[in-house]
Amino acid sequence: MAVKIRLARRGRKKQALYDVVVADARAPRDGRYIEKIGRYNPNTDPATIDLNEERAFHWVMNGAQPTDTVRAMLSYRGIMLKKHLQIGVNKGAISQEEADKKFEAWLNEKESKIESKKDKIAKEAAASAKARKEAETKVKEARAEALKKKNVVEEEAPKAEEEATETAEVTEEPKGETPAEGEENKGE
Repeated sequence: MAVKIRLARRGRKKQALYDVVVADARAPRDGRYIEKIGRYNPNTDPATIDLNEERAFHWVMNGAQPTDTVRAMLSYRGIMLKKHLQIGVNKGAISQEEADKKFEAWLNEKESKIESKKDKIAKEAAASAKARKEAETKVKEARAEALKKKNVVEEEAPKAEEEATETAEVTEEPKGETPAEGEENKGE
């Protein structure tokens, strides 16, 4: 019986979540499995990988073959390196202490890289939010300025109308007298 470590899909449409399972190679993708050893969520940035590392290492050392995606996940978490170092210890190439030191050094470096990536993503998100807010503020100010100009024009329009009516009244009075005099002349 060939044993594989692979992903079993679950979750909603377009919101896939995966279980990392150890299963018979002949079993269907979402069918029977021997043991569930973790979860994988590709929807987050960076992707969330929760593994029972002891059980995953146990199965890898006992000959379970991971699929390509699971192999990448196991490498990301350091289980494939740990297997490589353990094989070296079993062959007598290095001691267990040296293998443990190498693994711990690699693990610390990997964790610092992950944290720096998370910080970078958080800073980019904050910067984009700040840029959006500044752009929104500029648009808001431009709208307020346009509204203010419109109100000034509307306030000036009645004043201009009043001034126009006053000047029209002033000009109408002499015109009114002139035709009246002319009418008087016509009547004589």
